[in-house]
Amino acid sequence: MKSVSRRKFVKQSGWLAGGLVAAGPFLRVARANEPAPSEKLRIALIGSGAMGCGDLDCFLGFPEIECVAIADVDESCLAKGVEVCEKRERRRPETVKDFRRVLDRKDVDAVVIATPDHWHALPSVMACQAGKDVYVEKPLATTIDEGRAMLIAAQRHNRVAQMGSQWRSCRHMLEAAEFIKSGKLGKIRLARAWANLDWMPRCSAQPDGTPPAGVDYDFWLGPAPEQKFNPNRFHFNFRWYWDYAGGLMTDWGVHLLNMLFLALPTEQPKSVTSIGTPHLLDDAWETPGTQSVTYEFPSFNLIWEHMAGYATTINNHPWGVAWYGEHGIIMMNDAGWEILPERRNAVLDPEKHKGSGNPRPAHVRNFLDCIKTRQQPVLNLEIGHYLSTLAHLGNLAFRSGAKIQWNGEKERVIGNRTADEWVGRRYRKPWKLDYARRS
Repeated sequence: MKSVSRRKFVKQSGWLAGGLVAAGPFLRVARANEPAPSEKLRIALIGSGAMGCGDLDCFLGFPEIECVAIADVDESCLAKGVEVCEKRERRRPETVKDFRRVLDRKDVDAVVIATPDHWHALPSVMACQAGKDVYVEKPLATTIDEGRAMLIAAQRHNRVAQMGSQWRSCRHMLEAAEFIKSGKLGKIRLARAWANLDWMPRCSAQPDGTPPAGVDYDFWLGPAPEQKFNPNRFHFNFRWYWDYAGGLMTDWGVHLLNMLFLALPTEQPKSVTSIGTPHLLDDAWETPGTQSVTYEFPSFNLIWEHMAGYATTINNHPWGVAWYGEHGIIMMNDAGWEILPERRNAVLDPEKHKGSGNPRPAHVRNFLDCIKTRQQPVLNLEIGHYLSTLAHLGNLAFRSGAKIQWNGEKERVIGNRTADEWVGRRYRKPWKLDYARRS
């Protein structure tokens, strides 16, 4: 029997005229000012861990959104995603473990991808090929080559695609950026970002074991190398292993680089250097718990620093960004921004500006509006790829133990074959990433 779309079914049944709309296996009364079914945007969530459920809750805060499906390899995560939908009084979505079943659905307009980093590229590219718009969490992927493939897919298939680093839509950060771009701070000589995080969970070494019940672990590994299950490499702590992510450099680095480049020119770095040490409190991390990276750009320098497990601060900010100009310094984080005037060139007065609150709803709203207008969002994949590339370069310099000379036009490391190999990655069979130089 040929299936009938939900939209067509509602129209043919005449239920809309009667004040009721279909909502999965049950009916609900249409709420005041709720968009008509023809105006609905139907999303599917791929990856319903903590970040995915947070994104889902934000999306469902907009009346035109319905979540029709959730995909996750872990049944416990699927249950949490369903709980979010039910609390929002939306329909109970279909749940599947294989995200490809979501992409096959004709009633999905867009996907929200909040998987571990090593699963960002494949679903994004395949979603674009399936005609879905894409909201994908940061960093864009685990390698520069994967990010380029995602950008190519979005452009080739004319998809609206947004990276989920919400600070690009934060009002007080945009105001600080406009102040800097006006020239009032003078020429920027140095930009800086830091993250000193004392809340990080412990990650002491544990023996290999058996995957939790309800988890398709082989699917969770996906394109990553085959590896025995270890609880440290799963869920939140996947961030500290090169097979799946890039540590704090990509996890927080992309966020803070995003803030800095609201006011900086998107130049390609000429060189990148990095030093770091393992996590000083635990012994299970592969990525550095303490890391410093220096970027040489044509018109300014940039310094990134992070320390996990510590609460040391810069100017009483455990984390934040700063621009150093001729006439002073602007420091900023989610609490607000302030001007610290240069004493010898006192053309500015000290100022403090309060934060503007949670920017995630504005970031999601921008994505939804762009789906309707077919314009590209404020953090499209071209910008997302640029920011993620900078973070990856910091890790390439650290892992290779050498200064990276970068050809941004060709996206190649000059004179360092090992580091250049890490621009891409080899996928475990049978997975293959279209548009990638190496997969």
